[in-house]
Amino acid sequence: MYPVHLDAQLEEPLNRWLWLVKWLLAIPHYIVLAFLWLGAVLASIAAFFAILFTGRYPRWLFDYNLGVVRWTWRVEYYAFTGVGTDRYPPFTLGRAPDYPATVDIDYPESLSHWKPLLKWLFAFPHWFAVAAFSGGYTYSRGGVGFGGAMFALTLVALMLLLVKQRYPANVHTLIIRMARWVTRVFAYVFFMTDEYPPFRLED
Repeated sequence: MYPVHLDAQLEEPLNRWLWLVKWLLAIPHYIVLAFLWLGAVLASIAAFFAILFTGRYPRWLFDYNLGVVRWTWRVEYYAFTGVGTDRYPPFTLGRAPDYPATVDIDYPESLSHWKPLLKWLFAFPHWFAVAAFSGGYTYSRGGVGFGGAMFALTLVALMLLLVKQRYPANVHTLIIRMARWVTRVFAYVFFMTDEYPPFRLED
């Protein structure tokens, strides 16, 4: 099993109008995430050198960056990508097992010393998929993304919710599989795993 685990549950019934203002309600999260991502960038730079010289990702840096990814995904799922829950995201870096959007990444006990130098190049074939799915958005931009197939499919699903009061489950599944692919690539490029991301949308 790949060491990056992203999931999201579609919580129905959804309010047919609330999604119109979720992006506004999530503003407090954007402010906090801006500072958290600044810390994540610095933590990733420190992790790069630690892996280069020791072959290990310091656990406290790993846990912090994983927490930022978790927080970002919860906000994304609430307001932009999928929008499959009406529950407001919690303000926490830790696990929120009762929240319908979750991310976990298995901690690597050891990592290649030299791969951090070239992972961005090894992942080059994946960049086309990431750009198509997310419009070029990645977690490293701070957690709010527009454009790409995920955003377009989310709009389609929300229009159907507005008109027919029904969120198509098959569209939701496809969105989450795309988000899973993007997250796997992110985790690989940012040194959180050495296992190369698979080229598939399946779970």
